[in-house]
Amino acid sequence: MEKKKKNIEPAPVPKQPVQVGDFAFGKENYRLMLIGLALITVGFILMIGGGSKDPSQFNPEIFSFRRITLAPILVLAGYVVEFFAIMKKPKD
Repeated sequence: MEKKKKNIEPAPVPKQPVQVGDFAFGKENYRLMLIGLALITVGFILMIGGGSKDPSQFNPEIFSFRRITLAPILVLAGYVVEFFAIMKKPKD
């Protein structure tokens, strides 16, 4: 009693033509990436400074609202915009 093996072939997969010259991102994606990069840059620029010229002197300006709160929020917002720009599907 021999069992016959059936030749099962996978269903043919329709091939889509490869379009040469298409970019992975659309114009809106690049615009959002530039906006995110600008937010990150402004956030890091706002963090600059606040130190004292004399190391034995303490400058409380290092703990200002701009450096402790505003700048990190801008940097995080920039990273969120970058993530959204990468994940957004371009319009066809």
